[in-house]
Amino acid sequence: MDRFVKSFIVMSIVYLAIASILGVCMIARPSLLTLKFVHSHLMLIGWVSMMIYGVGYHILPRFAGKLIKSKAMAELQFWLANIGLAGMLGFYTLGIYNPSDLYKGLTVASGAVEVLSIFLFFYNMIATLYVKQPE
Repeated sequence: MDRFVKSFIVMSIVYLAIASILGVCMIARPSLLTLKFVHSHLMLIGWVSMMIYGVGYHILPRFAGKLIKSKAMAELQFWLANIGLAGMLGFYTLGIYNPSDLYKGLTVASGAVEVLSIFLFFYNMIATLYVKQPE
């Protein structure tokens, strides 16, 4: 199993644990419901998407009988996805407790990094599955 595949899967499980703890804290202390955005993004991008990236990178090329287009791009996508998610949620949280245009801008910039990582996955998978490779 490639290192980036394992990294995506491990981080997926880490995000699941963090989101689960945050969810329980939000139930126990309703004032934390202001963190619904953080909780939902930890679950959807952190847990679900990271797991899909890891499993997708591992299984889809094998199903197609092809080599992945770019392992380096997949490694880059791992780092951008995690930096983008951590930045987006961290700056969003800081902006809740200390509203400022700086935090809003950094949240948006981090979200853009996350979107870039999604496009890298899209390109890498499409290039892997649909581009003819020498036989």
